[in-house]
Amino acid sequence: MTGPTVPLRQLVLKVHSRCDLACRHCYIYEHADQSWSSRPRVISQETISWTALRLAEHAKKHQLASVQVILHGGEPLLAGPARLRAVCEALTTALHGVCDLDLRIHTNAVQLGERHLDLFAEYGVRVGISLDGDRAANDRHRLFANGRSSHDKVLRAIALLDQDRYRHLYAGILCTIDVRNDPVAVYDALAALGPPRIDFLLPHATWDEPPLRPDGTGTPYAKWLLAIHRRWSERGRPMPVRLFDSIVSTLGGGPGLTEAMGLEAADVVVVETDGTYEQADSLKTAYDGAPVTGKDVFQHTLDQVARHPGIAARQHGLDDLCAECRTCPVVRSCGGGLFAHRYRSDGTGFDNPSVFCADLKELIQSIDARTGASATRPIEGFDALADGSDEGPGVRQLARVRQDITRGLLTAVHEEIGPGAGDGWERSWQLALDLGRRDGALLEPLLSHPYTRTWAVRCLDGAASPAHLASLVAALALSAGAVEKTTVPVREGVAYLPGLGSLRMRLPLPTAELAAHHLAGPDWEPLHRVRADGLDIALDDADPHRDCFGIPVGARLTDAERELWRHVLPQAWALIREALPAVASGMAAGVRVITPLAAPPDPEHFVPGGGFGALGVPLDLVPERVAVNLVRGFRLGVLDALLDACDLYDESDARTGALLGDTYARAATDALRPDAEAARRTRAQWAELSETGSLTALGRRFVDGIGRSL
Repeated sequence: MTGPTVPLRQLVLKVHSRCDLACRHCYIYEHADQSWSSRPRVISQETISWTALRLAEHAKKHQLASVQVILHGGEPLLAGPARLRAVCEALTTALHGVCDLDLRIHTNAVQLGERHLDLFAEYGVRVGISLDGDRAANDRHRLFANGRSSHDKVLRAIALLDQDRYRHLYAGILCTIDVRNDPVAVYDALAALGPPRIDFLLPHATWDEPPLRPDGTGTPYAKWLLAIHRRWSERGRPMPVRLFDSIVSTLGGGPGLTEAMGLEAADVVVVETDGTYEQADSLKTAYDGAPVTGKDVFQHTLDQVARHPGIAARQHGLDDLCAECRTCPVVRSCGGGLFAHRYRSDGTGFDNPSVFCADLKELIQSIDARTGASATRPIEGFDALADGSDEGPGVRQLARVRQDITRGLLTAVHEEIGPGAGDGWERSWQLALDLGRRDGALLEPLLSHPYTRTWAVRCLDGAASPAHLASLVAALALSAGAVEKTTVPVREGVAYLPGLGSLRMRLPLPTAELAAHHLAGPDWEPLHRVRADGLDIALDDADPHRDCFGIPVGARLTDAERELWRHVLPQAWALIREALPAVASGMAAGVRVITPLAAPPDPEHFVPGGGFGALGVPLDLVPERVAVNLVRGFRLGVLDALLDACDLYDESDARTGALLGDTYARAATDALRPDAEAARRTRAQWAELSETGSLTALGRRFVDGIGRSL
């Protein structure tokens, strides 16, 4: 993908390439990339000067309000106070009058003394210290080369930094997780030091070199962190914990607070001691040469580095993630995890979920359940959905929400009803699981089919047969060529394959064994489709669970009725495209099915039926009326799906719910039939809606969006 250059706001400056500890989990010295060994030990004055120049010109060109520079290594304190002063002086001078400078240093702190802290106080350098917990936890990895503990030296450094004269420089503690350590003991030891912030870091790992999982469970890192989250919460959350705060922020629609979370564009670059630019340091864990850009501060600008394919590949949010991540319900919080943790050497490279995927998902969902953070989060495209300017992204996000809800409903049916539904259920369930394991995308037609959800809800209410699962799964398996034949139930002499069509049976049997060739035989009747200028719609007059619109559905269409639909629907669609182009784009992205109704819908009755994916519409020879019914059904379906994701009003207030639905629909349909009186009524309804006390903060925001469209 291409687009404008995303400015780099964070620079990690390697001031020394060696270390005075021999940490066993260090990604620089212990992982795949060993480029440190060929680089200068200490950054030169020339490299310092060119780095400051490049950063200042970049900040000036992009009019950045601030940049962050992190002094790093190896161990940056090994550069010595004189070289560190040269770095601070060059950066401060170059950026003076250009933008604010947030200058920091990450250190193991074993050499940290007053001479360093006095220098840092002079230049406002904030200090982050690496410490993995109590002595037992810290000594598991953070040792000197001779095996001696570093714990006491770090505690002495923290005590010095915690003095009143230096306390303002204390940025916090960075703790790398080892699940063999007691999480509560680790947290208690760190919290006892009173740091201004704690940052828990997952150990660097890839699919080739997976993380340690000593207890054999799938999510030990989530369990470890959740134990700390509980302890932290019970103690009144005495200091920020960046990982937890980032999850709550992203669940609520806010930004990620760490590189490892959220969908924000990558904006970090590394400058090594020899002046070469590299991508994020964590890539050193993937393979030798993974962070390389081929550029340096002497010959290349930061804009040139920002356009490097490896950095550009992390600047388009959701679009840069693999297919599995894009459909995950927690993707906007985890952001696919740290880029390096997605690597696999089988040719897929970084086009994978994080190797910590299961841990991240459990952690995020558990924190959401504990805090209710997502209740106030608007989905992507929320404001565009409200004011009618969404051209598809918001609708596609709603579709993902619906798929996840449908998945949960199917699981509930399996747990509550499946065990008593006989062997047919178990065979169908296992076939669906096998298809999902083969390729998660194979299950999308089942999860997105609008009447799957209707059937699942009816199953849980005891109003539908679990046997229908076999029909749903057969439609997937046969169309994908995953099975040669499969058994489906027969209703009134007809075997239905949802989304595909129906097969008339010649013998009165309760079940039928179908193969792919049956889908082309004389007894097969596919769903009829209407295609017109970007719209591709199935006329579903067969699905046994399509009767969900609060109005009787029509009988099977005759040939003459199908021809009328093919004639009037393109005309109605042309009216929608002309009057409501953005809504038309959203409809093209979301609507898959039209089910003919036996009578017009009640305009006062909010029944979304199949949601925005399936619209219940009566056959009408007047294209304008068809267009109005299509848009109204679509808008009510969008609102219904939105209510699955966002709390807009007190749902015990039926009057507000009906008013919200009708006003939202009218805000669009008024454009299809210009009428001053209708417009006046819509505005009056919107004014009434704006004054109701039942709206949540998100609800008021949504209603404000409706007002913009008026």
